[in-house]
Amino acid sequence: MSISPDAVLDALRPIEDPDFKRSIVDLGFVKDISIEAGRVAFKIELTTPACPVKEQFRTAAQDAVAALPGVTEVEVEMTADTRGAAQSPEAPEGLARVKNIVAVASGKGGVGKSTVAVNLAFGLQASGARVGLLDCDVYGPSIPLMTAVSGKPAVTAERKILPLETHGIRLMSIGFLAGDDAPVIWRGPMVHGIIRQFLADVDWGELDYLILDMPPGTGDAALTVTQTAPLAGAVIVTTPQEVSVIDARKGLQMFRRVNVPVLGIVENMAFFTPPDLPDRKYYIFGQGGGQRACDELGVPLLAQIPLQPDVVEAGDAGKPTLLANPDSPAGKAFADLAGLVARKLSLLHAEAPPVLGGNIEWINTPG
Repeated sequence: MSISPDAVLDALRPIEDPDFKRSIVDLGFVKDISIEAGRVAFKIELTTPACPVKEQFRTAAQDAVAALPGVTEVEVEMTADTRGAAQSPEAPEGLARVKNIVAVASGKGGVGKSTVAVNLAFGLQASGARVGLLDCDVYGPSIPLMTAVSGKPAVTAERKILPLETHGIRLMSIGFLAGDDAPVIWRGPMVHGIIRQFLADVDWGELDYLILDMPPGTGDAALTVTQTAPLAGAVIVTTPQEVSVIDARKGLQMFRRVNVPVLGIVENMAFFTPPDLPDRKYYIFGQGGGQRACDELGVPLLAQIPLQPDVVEAGDAGKPTLLANPDSPAGKAFADLAGLVARKLSLLHAEAPPVLGGNIEWINTPG
């Protein structure tokens, strides 16, 4: 009995993408169907390599097609074509081939924003995405320590800065230029200039995601980023206690004012679970602050990252949790966060491409 491409598509049609709520066939995910005797091969092209259900898609597709009369072998290749925001003509040259720029921000320091940014970048890279990580905190750069990367970046003949690299992730930080122990004593205009240079003059190349580890607060440096970078979305990091949540609300409102979609809130240090009591949770810094902020502001709670001592140790050793202890509760939470951020960006681009941030002329900035 002959097997037709239409029969293959009909068999795959019941498989539905959980985010788009539509068949993978109707979404155009099924590509390059090849039929040779009883062997059927095809590709399923997702909107991000960080899709957490891609193995479920593969299994469901194999089973559906294998059930067709005459099929003796099924080969499913999972691929991805990451969707990105439409580039603004005013976007810096260095970002021309970057599909998604995501700001990881907080209203105050000390909430683990850099830890979240680094592990988010590693989580996206582990899925097969091309990822960059930019340390925008000029006064307190953390990326060199947390990735164990040092040295000065090279400069091309065209005067473009080449990012350093670790585990396939491209990196840039003022720490690579100023040195480990050198304090950065700069006034606002100099900070504005170096951030613009990192966005415009670094040759980031082809990236699916560029993660920005934002400076804390909503001051000059943060505003410079929103003015310069065509942000696809922002992730706000807080801890459960109310003082942190109050500042997180301010950071969230800043992004809303400049038309940057807020993907959601990450509650870091949400609870502590002793290793010998895996079913117990101790809410050392209070409980529910992140969820209350989400309910009030109408954004989702993306993740609750447990307070896990080796998260700090891993960061200080330059080996983020997703590398050092991926099967730990925090490691799994970071991996889930990466998949969720990627899916939310795909939905944004497919359903309602955002107006990219940058127009903040009406905001009163110091100086």
